[in-house]
Amino acid sequence: MPMDGLQFWGGVECTVNRTAAGYSDQIRLSGHHGRLADLDLFASLGMTAIRYPVLWERVMPDGRTPDWSWTDERLGRLRDLGIRPIAGLVHHGSGPPHTHLLDDGFATGLGDYAAKVVERYPWIESWTPVNEPLTTARFSGLYGHWYPHARDEAAFWLALLNQIDGTRAAMRAIRQVNPAAKLIQTDDLGRTYATVLLGEQAAFDNLRRWAGWDLLFGRITPHHPLWTRIASFGFAERLRRIADDPCPPDIVGVNHYLTSDRFLDHRLQRYPTHTHGGNARRVYADVEAVRVLDPPPPGLAGALQEAWDRYGTPLAVTEVHNGCTREEQLRWAAEAWDKCLTVRNDGVDIRAVTAWSLLGSHGWDTLLTKPGRYEPGVFDVSDGTPRPTALARLWSGLAAGAARHPVAMAPGWWRRSERLVYPALPHPIKAPLPSEHQHDRPLLIWCRDASAADIWAGICARRGISHRVVGALSADAMGLPAIAALPDHLRPWGLIHIGEAPDDEAETVASLCEAMDIASLRLSNASQVADDFVSIDPVSPQRHSIATVTDTSGFVNALLDLLIDGIYDVPRFEAGDRAVLPYDGSATTIYSPCGIAPAKTVEIPSRPPINLAAAEGVSCSRGD
Repeated sequence: MPMDGLQFWGGVECTVNRTAAGYSDQIRLSGHHGRLADLDLFASLGMTAIRYPVLWERVMPDGRTPDWSWTDERLGRLRDLGIRPIAGLVHHGSGPPHTHLLDDGFATGLGDYAAKVVERYPWIESWTPVNEPLTTARFSGLYGHWYPHARDEAAFWLALLNQIDGTRAAMRAIRQVNPAAKLIQTDDLGRTYATVLLGEQAAFDNLRRWAGWDLLFGRITPHHPLWTRIASFGFAERLRRIADDPCPPDIVGVNHYLTSDRFLDHRLQRYPTHTHGGNARRVYADVEAVRVLDPPPPGLAGALQEAWDRYGTPLAVTEVHNGCTREEQLRWAAEAWDKCLTVRNDGVDIRAVTAWSLLGSHGWDTLLTKPGRYEPGVFDVSDGTPRPTALARLWSGLAAGAARHPVAMAPGWWRRSERLVYPALPHPIKAPLPSEHQHDRPLLIWCRDASAADIWAGICARRGISHRVVGALSADAMGLPAIAALPDHLRPWGLIHIGEAPDDEAETVASLCEAMDIASLRLSNASQVADDFVSIDPVSPQRHSIATVTDTSGFVNALLDLLIDGIYDVPRFEAGDRAVLPYDGSATTIYSPCGIAPAKTVEIPSRPPINLAAAEGVSCSRGD
């Protein structure tokens, strides 16, 4: 195994998927389509490679004439920046309008397109012709979410085989030009748990999850437990051709989300109706395993160990993202990196971890079936301009072991008791759970108004943010606020000052916070926490456009995210600078000690509402 360090990769959410309503393009929704400078922001994080779109639907939207102008400029810039592109050709898509996943011409069409791409960019070494073929086949052929909206098992297997054959055809064409080209094959990898009555369904799910990789490795032969089932739909000859001419991945790309592990339960009365489903013989609830198993399942570490045991091929975690509040995003990214280091030290060949959704994502809460909410990523583009979140500093420092934001040190919601929203069932694993002891530096809530303080404290508690509520600011004999006398053991990372105070006192507080390396936020009126917070349309972000009015919780959650970002964010907010929060025109002042370059006027952009359910631990991303 190479002894080089664990690599940091990045990835832009680039799905171009199709439904009956037409195509949806994440690159355009994020604004990345028109911002070449995004690539320089990505390079500033220190990544060595990036999963990047050279998508069939974008380059050849009419299926006939390629337009290379966009990819020429972007790939050329990546090359100049020294970032290795991992070229993706189809990402949860089904090709241009003339084809689709059930079309006999899909695989050859993708192979022909790959030949055009490699002819133009022969220097690209790493390729993912089809992202997550098994997941895409499920959503398009089994569940009916995406085009062509089929809902039967035969369509599922056909969609999968067409994508596998498309991958094989693409890599054949690519290796005719660049024999050293490497296949990095991604897919979602979770495990299904179940009650005894549903053990057979769970066993099938846990076998089927490997089908895409098993096909590429040439393992689905007459001796494979899936052979008879797939062959029964008339695909025996295709299985033989694939097994006789396999295309083994050089790296197995594991995408594991907090909701990837599932639990099936026949006792429907325990679960809400939206979780109810079934097979041809039984009805059952399908829920997140982390919400019901106690202790929780092994998660990412377990998925990586299983993939390594099955294939013995180098691995990479090719998507790390959590659509939740900022501190939970930090905790998941940090845990993913740490887990990879641990299993790597145990002998698993893991090459890289990928910060996915660098620019966030749109609509995954609806599984891309209709417009949905925007989830910020490493950068927040809710106002049309990328703004680094606290994730930017975290990811750029992980490889070097840099200090992490204090809120990242607490356990994520998936490690806390409130994760159990259904009646708990025992899960017999021996791995100890991390302590829920709040050993990290707290956030101080300094407020005269008890009801306002309770709102902030309650939301901090639900988000697992260590906090302390202290009394009103008061001046000592020298006129300095009592913050200067904070006991050393508190060592707060941030201060929320709610209530009226003279401007000179507020500026003094800001100066003291800066000197003590404390991020601070001031709300001049306690009643602001109960005012409506105006956000923008998350699908077409434009500064100041009013689309949604959220409640108090949304306002508080948004400010907490900004405060967390502020401790490491740029630009630096000088003491006394005014930042207009666009909800009722009143002023909120945020001070940050991070210090890069001073900004005399800082306008906090409108932001999509943050669902309080997410703050309570409901991850809304990729819950398939």
